[in-house]
Amino acid sequence: MPVIVSPEACQDERGALLAYLEAQRGGIRRSVHGLTEEQVRSVPSASVLSLAGLLKHAVTGERGWLRVLQGKAGDPRDQMAEWEHTFEPTEDETVEALLALYDEVARETEEAVRALPSMDETFEALRLPWDEGGTRTWRWAVLHLIEEIARHAGHADIIRETIDGKGAFDLVFETGAAPEPDWSILER
Repeated sequence: MPVIVSPEACQDERGALLAYLEAQRGGIRRSVHGLTEEQVRSVPSASVLSLAGLLKHAVTGERGWLRVLQGKAGDPRDQMAEWEHTFEPTEDETVEALLALYDEVARETEEAVRALPSMDETFEALRLPWDEGGTRTWRWAVLHLIEEIARHAGHADIIRETIDGKGAFDLVFETGAAPEPDWSILER
């Protein structure tokens, strides 16, 4: 992981889950740092993914899960239709707009998790082609979000490095997400 989650953020289960989720979101956010719209929409690797597409997918995916968790998902066919285009940002979905939306969705997720009486609260997951659906806990859902965002942050690392050679640690230090380590301690 390119950033260390603060032990102070992990004093309770909610804090730990939200801190690890935010750490993974940071990987997605940093992947677009300093790039042009053309660069973030480019598809420079063997994959069909772009950084803008990954950002849109992460935002749309988390917002979709939040709707499901809050019982506002609606028709599964509508969910599928939205999901099918999550890797394809429109012209209006600029990096700036997607990052602003991601901040809003992250805030809504944190508020919803913090308002729960317990992480054992349940919701009904939709039956989808890749998941049988059923009763799940919010704990499961937040862990699933961490898993998904981490997977896509890894994709973003590869795409970003392909664009300009900057890896995740370069971007962590460049954006101030963490200070450059004191490598001299290894020389002792």
